[in-house]
Amino acid sequence: MKVWINQELCTGDAQCADVCPEVFFMHEGDGAYLGYVRNVGDSGCDDTGAPTLRMGAGRADVPESLEAAVVEAAELCPGECIVLVPAD
Repeated sequence: MKVWINQELCTGDAQCADVCPEVFFMHEGDGAYLGYVRNVGDSGCDDTGAPTLRMGAGRADVPESLEAAVVEAAELCPGECIVLVPAD
């Protein structure tokens, strides 16, 4: 499974990061905190501190061991901005 966040719908509640911090994190941009995804083991940000995976083009791989937590995060998301995609 892969996952991405539609930042245009993100409300910044951070429930995703609470449920699965290995994949989801919050980052300040345009004066508000928005949710982003990262591949497990990565910081999720480039050398300038900007998130590397953005919108649909920035999909993170979800390890099988974290799939249930990512699905739970998507179900709890008040902005309904977490998009789950089958693996290639």
